[in-house]
Amino acid sequence: MPQKYQGNSATRPWALVLLLTLFALGLAPGGVYLLALGGSPYYFLGGMVLLLSAVQLWRGKASSLWLYAGFCLATLVWAVYEAGLDGWSLLPRLSVPAVFGAWLSMPWVRRWLRQTEGGNQSAEPAARACLVLSVACLVMILGAAFWPLETARTFPAAADSPVSPELTGSEEGEWPVYGNTLAGTRFSPLTQLTADNVDQLEPVWTYRTGVVQEGVSSPPQATPLMVNNTLYLCTQTDIVIALDPETGTERWRFDPQVDATGSSAITTCRGVAYFKAESAPDCPERIISATFDGRLIAVDSTSGEPCQSFGNGGMVDLKKGMGEIDPGFYYVSSAPTIVRGQVILGGFVVDNIRVGEPSGVIRAFDAVSGGFSWAWDLGRPGEYGEPEPGESYTRGTPNSWAPMSGDEQLGLVYLPTGNATPDLWGGHRSEEMDRYSSSVVALNAETGEPRWHFQTVHHDLWDYDVASQPTLIDVEVDGETVPALLQATKQGQVFMLDRRTGDLLADVEERTVSHDATPGDWMSPTQPFSTELPVFSGDPLEEKDMWGTTPFDQLWCRIHFRQMRYEGVFTPIGADKMTLVYPGLAGGMNWGGVSVDPEHGVMLVNSLHVGSRVRLIPRELLDDSNGSEQKTNLVVGAPQEGTPFAVHWDLFVSPLGVPCNEPPYGVMSAVDLNSRKLLWSVRLGTGRDSGPRATGLGLPIRMGVPNLGGSVTTRGGLVFIGATHEKAIRAFDVRSGDELWKARLPTAAMATPMTYVSPSSGRQFIVTVAGGHRALLSPVGDYVLAFAIPEKGK
Repeated sequence: MPQKYQGNSATRPWALVLLLTLFALGLAPGGVYLLALGGSPYYFLGGMVLLLSAVQLWRGKASSLWLYAGFCLATLVWAVYEAGLDGWSLLPRLSVPAVFGAWLSMPWVRRWLRQTEGGNQSAEPAARACLVLSVACLVMILGAAFWPLETARTFPAAADSPVSPELTGSEEGEWPVYGNTLAGTRFSPLTQLTADNVDQLEPVWTYRTGVVQEGVSSPPQATPLMVNNTLYLCTQTDIVIALDPETGTERWRFDPQVDATGSSAITTCRGVAYFKAESAPDCPERIISATFDGRLIAVDSTSGEPCQSFGNGGMVDLKKGMGEIDPGFYYVSSAPTIVRGQVILGGFVVDNIRVGEPSGVIRAFDAVSGGFSWAWDLGRPGEYGEPEPGESYTRGTPNSWAPMSGDEQLGLVYLPTGNATPDLWGGHRSEEMDRYSSSVVALNAETGEPRWHFQTVHHDLWDYDVASQPTLIDVEVDGETVPALLQATKQGQVFMLDRRTGDLLADVEERTVSHDATPGDWMSPTQPFSTELPVFSGDPLEEKDMWGTTPFDQLWCRIHFRQMRYEGVFTPIGADKMTLVYPGLAGGMNWGGVSVDPEHGVMLVNSLHVGSRVRLIPRELLDDSNGSEQKTNLVVGAPQEGTPFAVHWDLFVSPLGVPCNEPPYGVMSAVDLNSRKLLWSVRLGTGRDSGPRATGLGLPIRMGVPNLGGSVTTRGGLVFIGATHEKAIRAFDVRSGDELWKARLPTAAMATPMTYVSPSSGRQFIVTVAGGHRALLSPVGDYVLAFAIPEKGK
């Protein structure tokens, strides 16, 4: 402090006056603008009171403290009125006022006021009022920050009859499929780890893939398999690696030497497939994977050598029939799905670059020979063969990049679909493209013929492609066990369907939405809303839901919220102003999907809540064909060549890089699928690695942070998940949502973990890949980490 005191004398607190004035000027001008936009008057009125308080303090008047105490009390009442008792919501409203209130109550301020008012003691009670209100603000912030979102309800009883192993997985402790089962349940029947001993988990081994390319932001996101006492995983450069499950020692690696030209932040390999090919002349057990440069590869599970009987020397060319493919425009990111001996895969097609991007065709290949089996091409309905020489699969059709599921008994493969490219403009789309976009589709696994489909968004113009793996589970309906399918979506909704027919098992309502489309395009007047199952999009946003780390960036977010168009989850995107898309372009629920406990009929959901800003940019503002100098001041995030509009999009964050909507940004929830009720919800992740401008402030307070990845549920009553921006993996009690265990990681684990029993020691292991994600401000790494309870006597 610059103040110096000699006896009873005191200098003018000019530094405090200056900062209080800046505080006022940080609120009042923006408050005027917010008020003009129809927003809260608090910032303008509060700024004016603060300015008057600063003037009175400069003059040495005790009324400055009374004015500030009044401001602080009004702020406290206003904050609770808007935010309730949620500590994180109260933080930006109360933290800075509390600090200034404590500062104004200091003895040297009172001494200055007594001196200028001839010893008048009127400053004393005002100072005490400032201090009391400051403490009250801080107590409310810190105390309420620990409150849960939703306390646990009664956990459902287990099913009376045994659940099919096709849903629960092997009792032998393996993890043979991406989601442990072809049904994608991500459930393990293992019981060694329970609520009573999970806190004893310790790191056992760490393996580093060695793939961290300088300047390449692609993160590893694989979920390993464990079959025949070997772990199998892939890197973001499609290297397939086999590890000892007990020690993490590398047994072999196969490097397909991919050409990474065109790679981006979302280039990745999320898993491989295992297949027992007993009739094959070689590789009776094989690992099948796909590469960034368009190859389907089979290698021997024991040696890692290519299977010569598969395709051409172990490889199938996925570029065949695809026509011209620019580098990075098409690749397979998810693990291949094998149903009835058919390797079925779609592929990632880059978003929003141009009309006529590579086809979203779904293809199947024989898992033994690698021979072509069928293709589902939306531009050739009823035809399932390869294109004629010189022709290609229909370009620009909806693709399926997320994990698929399958039902061997029904002979169906279930695939989630995206949009016809580009995603955010649809005036060029055909009726057939629109019919199957943003849907879950059931195909005959042996022929490719569509059996049924359900569309989650009509004429999707928000990039709400279905990113989550369909999850198969049996549910009780009117006393009958029905084979069901759960489809989680980016818009935070979950749809429950009969997986045999596609009939709805949980109510869906077609609701009228705004549909004033940009000229040249059209919008559906209604959209489907899941009304019987809980929704994970959060409540529609209001101005009061805007957040920041201080009142100043919160004010910035409020102003920008008022400037944007926002009418809920299906707000039209236009060219006149920004549109707020919430949940954002990443969800809701993304590729991590959901896990289930099929024995109790419980679904576990991790959801993301960070808004996006989107605006169409007329092509004439970008083209310089008329020789003018007119340019747009918006950054083009997506050119959408071949349409009338490019697109600007970004995350709705403050100048400090903090999301503008208030926490939680990540939530973990449990749902009783038979009663259709929410059992519990908790904030997923703490603020330890979060802060302004990606600076980790080390606050270990449960916040609910951005997350990508999925969870694993076990018969032992546990839910394991990494996924968060926080560098951690944790375990929850499936019955209550209580966090039972957490381990620190070298970087974020934005992949789905898995579990198995090691044949060597008989111990249950938890394994996760910690690879970070630069798009979510987490450093990219190359770690595979295993946890287990220490062996007795060691």
